[in-house]
Amino acid sequence: MAADVALEVRAATKSFGGLKVIEDVSFAVPRGTRMALIGPNGAGKTTLFNLISGVYALDSGSVLLEGSAIDALPARARIRRGLSRSFQNIRLMPHLSAVENVMLGQHAQALRVADLLSPVGWLSRSRWVREAEERLAEAGLVLDPGTVVSSLPYGIRKKIEVVRALMSHPRVLMLDEPAAGLNPRETAELCAFLKTVAASGVTLLVVEHDMSFVHELCEQVVVLNFGRKIYDGPIAGVQHDPAVREAYLGTRSVAQASREPSHAA
Repeated sequence: MAADVALEVRAATKSFGGLKVIEDVSFAVPRGTRMALIGPNGAGKTTLFNLISGVYALDSGSVLLEGSAIDALPARARIRRGLSRSFQNIRLMPHLSAVENVMLGQHAQALRVADLLSPVGWLSRSRWVREAEERLAEAGLVLDPGTVVSSLPYGIRKKIEVVRALMSHPRVLMLDEPAAGLNPRETAELCAFLKTVAASGVTLLVVEHDMSFVHELCEQVVVLNFGRKIYDGPIAGVQHDPAVREAYLGTRSVAQASREPSHAA
């Protein structure tokens, strides 16, 4: 694999029972790229994310992070190698504050028992707390330290989950529908923040249904349909690809779809 490729999926295949949900999917994410993974409802996008991140095991194929195979590693070990992700459904701890939730993302850095206990916050102004607060502020989230996340709006909680995923200092960050539930202002702010993250050297792979967000954020795109790859190339060319047009809309264009309400898969 070329040295400038951050993440590569080779011939990934996965079945559940007799249903093949991912079939022989291959693509590479160049280092520093902002890439989208899109497709119609049920195309297999989140399943592929789960295979890459270690939630599911591949039936066949491989996943490489910066040239090294990681498909045999458990999810936690992949995080330590530099691969982090968020989930389609929010997985924050509702009874904890935003800072405490973000600090949970720091545990991937803990290699000793003492390190594991440090982020818990025995020292109220530990470096762990300061780093969490700084990351939240960088994302435009300045919150009351005592506010639990269950009392926060859905869109704010989505952004907190993105920040938590960054706390393991990933080189590749995978985001599953990060803009879902955000209003236009929040979506624009998140897009600007993720561009800043990418500019710092983090490679992005994003599953998203909001095509306006995808076009604004991403440079490259992979399109799935029924578990197979049907497009892999520049974002500018996706709306003109016949296979993509047929998969999404029949005779209509993807550009038209970006102006219509979208629904999560």
